[in-house]
This record gives sequence, structure tokens and C-alpha cells, in this order.
Amino acid sequence: MTNGALTRRRFIVTSAAVTGALVLGVAVRGLRRTPASASAARGVLNAFVRIAPNGQVTLIMPKVEMGQGTYTSLPMLIAEELEVDLAAVAVEPAPPDPAVYGFPVDPQAPQGFERDQATGTSLSIIQCWEPLRQAGATARLMLTEAAAKRWGVPVDGCHAQAGEVIHAASGRRLSYGALARAAAALPVPPPPALKERKNFRLIGRNTPRRDTPAKVNGSAVFGIDVRPPRARVALIAISPVEGGRVAEPLASGAALAVHGVTQVVNEGDVIAVVAEHTWAAMKGMKALNPLWDSGANASVQQSAIVAALEAAAREPGVVAAVKGKPVEAAAHAVTHVDALYHQPFLAHATLEPMNCTIDWRKDSCEIWVGTQVPDRAVAKLAQLGLRPEQIQLHNQLIGGGFGRRLEVDGIVFAARIARHVEGPVRVLWTREQDIQHDRYRPYYIDRLSAALDARGRPVSWRHTIAGAGLWALYYGEATVQKGVDFDAITSAADLVYPLENMEVRFVRRDPQGVPTGWWRGVGPTRSVFVVESFIDELAAAAQQDPVRYRRALLKDARMRAVLDLAADRAGWGTALPAGSGRGVSIQHAFGSYLAQVAEVSVNEKGGPRVERVVCAMDCGQVVSPDGVRAQLEGGVTFGLSAALGNEITIADGRVQQSNFHDFQSLRISEAPRVETHLISSTESPGGVGETGTACVAAALCNAIFAATGRRVRTLPVSRGLRSWPRA
Repeated sequence: MTNGALTRRRFIVTSAAVTGALVLGVAVRGLRRTPASASAARGVLNAFVRIAPNGQVTLIMPKVEMGQGTYTSLPMLIAEELEVDLAAVAVEPAPPDPAVYGFPVDPQAPQGFERDQATGTSLSIIQCWEPLRQAGATARLMLTEAAAKRWGVPVDGCHAQAGEVIHAASGRRLSYGALARAAAALPVPPPPALKERKNFRLIGRNTPRRDTPAKVNGSAVFGIDVRPPRARVALIAISPVEGGRVAEPLASGAALAVHGVTQVVNEGDVIAVVAEHTWAAMKGMKALNPLWDSGANASVQQSAIVAALEAAAREPGVVAAVKGKPVEAAAHAVTHVDALYHQPFLAHATLEPMNCTIDWRKDSCEIWVGTQVPDRAVAKLAQLGLRPEQIQLHNQLIGGGFGRRLEVDGIVFAARIARHVEGPVRVLWTREQDIQHDRYRPYYIDRLSAALDARGRPVSWRHTIAGAGLWALYYGEATVQKGVDFDAITSAADLVYPLENMEVRFVRRDPQGVPTGWWRGVGPTRSVFVVESFIDELAAAAQQDPVRYRRALLKDARMRAVLDLAADRAGWGTALPAGSGRGVSIQHAFGSYLAQVAEVSVNEKGGPRVERVVCAMDCGQVVSPDGVRAQLEGGVTFGLSAALGNEITIADGRVQQSNFHDFQSLRISEAPRVETHLISSTESPGGVGETGTACVAAALCNAIFAATGRRVRTLPVSRGLRSWPRA
């Protein structure tokens, strides 16, 4: 997080008069100085704010909208300091240019990493909190100075209000549009002071989502909705086994005989039936009925992957974090607790399946797609023979990202197909292709051992994590320090509990034949489940209340506050019907503090039903309270769907699940009541989008234990309840 005050060196405003428009560029930490030309600012400058002669304010949006509300919350930051109504701020997706629109890879990552233009890891508000407010404030000052100069009055006698600059003494006023040309010609002032919290008009107030009406009435344009003139449709099929290729010869004649089919494209590992419309492409693919040579990964089995990880979890691995002397401390303990946790492969299962529309020409390429990483997409496509400046990418609304669209494999597949097609082509994936060719959340196994003193307090904590190294997958092996994957150890190496003797080790095992990737919540989704489940086990071993046990270990006042609030609002300690229980989980992740209490009932067959989830959050300064609540509610639902029944399994190298019938989301009738309680804070904002997902699995499983006495150490719960004996 960028906490320090922005200096003039870090905050650079580029101004010039182009048809009367004011173009404002903001250089966040480490970015190059932008050229002093508004024409150059188009696409290459960090120009977040543009004001046209008609007064239209446009935010060049550095983040994508995939349901998390950035098209509401980020314009609020500009509008607040610029003194305009939120409705006056239009949004224009930023072009791919990480040097201008990028941010550090991760606020906690090792120094020296390059920037990227990703939207993910709940960083949008964290990264944009100061730069966008500074953009609005500096634009407002320049407009005010332009008005004062025109009137020949001191600038401190003028003020901005509702898109106008007003001279208080005379009552004269000028609109921002009328001042844009003159303001653009002024020297860039030092960044003015930002508003005090007590003066916020918009920030912190409930604000309707600006994208909701279009999404409700169907006018919103997602990637799958884009239809350039004369565009054809290409339905793809990928080898069901990673690394496989289509068997030769491919019987294209049957597909081409289908009315409307115009072409069959064979790229070996991916094929496509190109047609005039989607139905013809689907019929053509069915007629084609491709056969595949599965290759070396045809023998990959789930059981072998799990066995290898179980063995890896008993290896020494590499030390990711160490404090005190955990081995020596354990030797003098009264009680010892050991546990092994399993977490499965998971698909992203976004509502909008993968798609990409491309018009590939000899010396240029135009793309319409929803992606979390537009800069990465352009960089990858440049490897196919075009220079980055020849590639124009139009980013669209995303129908669920969850980390899936941090990958650009679908865009690359589309480009490879489009190179064979004359004119634009809409490359579509079926739901089955989407589920069975995902980049899956890795399978992880965690082995934990703790030793307790006579009071039940942990005097030693040892944790070994065995699983894939996603950090290296995304950013290269050079970014992995001493064999430790930064993502895998997040929320495990930096425990919320300040234990005196602890050690965390990591054993990297990238699964053969199973492509892996980040999943909503990244590292904390796996670490928080393990840590908070194990802490609950320690409380049980100590015969102490889970909430009081946690509170006694905590020293962070903000962490204690959310725990206390969640427990109070959930009625912790009050009676529940027979067969019901409450479970608690806490986390400090994504810059925010969260506590959740899940209330679960278990039927006579042992099946759990989540009745209620109470969330208490301190995410610092809240920008859009309704947005925070919505993200917590959605995150809880997403996390419960996965924890209760979702898993991806591999047999003969093939993914066994294929659609929402065997990789389900919670139905409305199954969804619990979700209550959210936000703590008022003046701290800098933290992230929200992934917090609910990361925290809820442990609360669920701890509640199941409270209701049944059965400890769930293997996810999903549907498998774990069968796997573990009664505690």
C-alpha cells in the first residue's frame, strides 16, 4: 500500500490544450515522467482525468469491472476531490500500458518487481486511494487558478463546487468545460492537500452501483456480447488432457457439410469450427467429433497427486518463517496436537465462460475481451509476430473474474485461431470447455503440529505447506526467493497470533498435467482455512471457548475489535437447537481485518446447512459501504459453494467435472443469511473483494465441529465428513 504523502516527483500532471480538453496525468510511485503533450497522453500517459469543453469528466479507469464495483467506487474518489457529482464522471477503460497504468505487483512483494496492470488481490481501492484523489484535487486547483486568472482575482477568493468555479465576492461562476482549455495551459501546481474525512461528500456514503441498471436491463456489454460487423463465430475444442493433440487426420468434411460452417481450423492442441452463427458452429463441432492423442499426461491420476503431496508434507522443505525455538519449546509442553489438512483443486466457474473477439490482420490486431491483465495479454500476443503498438485491446465488462482472467490462455488461443480467419471472429468456449480447461486452484496439503502449556496456550507452532508455486508461474522463477512461494505462505507465515515460537516451511510440488492458477482469495483462501481450523482444534484440546481462546492470544486491537463485534452480533454463547453449532474464523488479509461466525444445522444424515453468517470487518476508511457489504455477501456465497461441495478431480489426465451439475454454486434456497457490520475507521482502506471467501470455510467447519463433534480436515465438506473419524 502506498501510505506516504505523494510528492511532486511522484505526482506529475501533464497539461495541454487539445480541442479545449484538460488532460491530467498522475504518476504513481516509480513511474516514468510523462511527456508534456496531451496528444501523447492518449494511450501512453498516466492520464486518469480528462475534462472536455462540454464539461464531461472522464476517468481513464486503471482497473476492470468484474462485479466488484470499481466503476462506482473509483469514480467516487475523483468526484470527491474534483467537486463534481458522481453522475458527472464517465468511465473509459485504460489502454494496456503498465508503465502508465500499472502498480507494483503486490504491496508486500519483494522490492524490484516490475509493475503490472492487473486487477486482483483486492488491491483496487488500496492502490488507487491516494493517486485518484490527488488527480481530482490537482485538476480542481488548476481549474480554480484558470478562473482566477481570467477574472483577475486572487485564487483564494475562488472555490469549486458542483462542476463550476465560483468567485464568492462577485458571484461570478464558470463551468469546468469553459475553463478546461485555459487550465490545460497552466503550469502544474504542487499537489494540494486532500480533503479531511469530515468534509467528504461521497466517500463513506451508501451509493447505488452505477453499472446495475445496464446489467439488469441487458444493455451492459460483456466480452461475450461484442459483435463487430461481419464477425464470424468460432467454437473451440481443446485436448481433454493437458499437452495432448488432435489425432490425425481430422475429419473436417463432416463439419463443413453443416449449413453455415465456413472453416475448420486445426492448431494441433486446439481446434475450432468457424461459422456464420453460434448454432452452426455447435452443430459443426458435434459433426466433427474430434479424436485426441492424449500424450504423456494420460496416466495422471488424482490419487497419485495426493500421495505425492502427502509425502512432500513430511519433507523438511525450505523455511519460510521462523521465530524463537519451536522444536525446543515443544519438548517441554504438556499437550501436543497434530493435524493434516487437504484442500482440493478448484475451478473458477465464472458465469461468463471464456471468450475473445479478434480481428487479426497482417500488420495489426484489434481485440475485444474482458481481461484482468490487459498488459499481459498484449505482451503474450506480441510473441505471435506483432509489435505491442500494433495491438489494440478494448477491455470489456467481465462476467466474473475470480482470478481466471488473470490468465490469458484464452486470448492466445483466440489469436491463434483468428490468424486463419478473414475478418473478425468471436472465439467462444462452451461451459464444458471452460470447466475442463481452467487454471485450477492447486491441491494443497498442510501438516501442523502444536504444543500447549498447562494453561492451553501454544508454546510451539510448526506448519509445513506442500503444493504448487503460483508466484513463479506468473512472474518467473527469479521472483521466488530461496524456494519459498510468496503466495502459498501468505496468512500462514504472517500469523495474526503473535506466537513466541513458530516455524513455517514450504515444499513446492507443481502437479504434473494439471494447469494451476490463482483463485478468488489467492493465498489466504488456503492458509486461513488451515490456521483457523487448527486454532479451533487447540481451543478444543485446551477445553476453552473458541472465541475467548483466540482473544487471549491476540494483541492487535483492530483484530480483537472485529472478533468481539462478530461474536456479539452472532449471539455467541447463547443456546441453539440440538444439532446446531456456531464456528468462528478471523483473518488479517488484503489489508483488512475480518471475523466471521457461521451458524450451522446438521440433519439426521449428517448433512450441514449454513443458516447464518455474521461478518464484522475493519477495512479502514470505507469508500462505498453498500459495495463492501455486497462483496462480503458474494464472497461468503462463493466460499461456501467451494467449501461445501466443490472439487476438481483428475482421472487418466482428464478433469472429471464438466458443468454446474457437478460443480455447483449454492442455490438461493441453500444460501444463508449474511449479516455485515462495518467498524468506522480513519485508517487507509484495505481490500474487500476476496476477504469473505478466504475466511468462511474455517468458520463453517468449526461450526460443524460444534454441532457434531466431527472435525473436518478435508475439503470439500461433502468429502471431509466421510473421511475423518469422530473427534
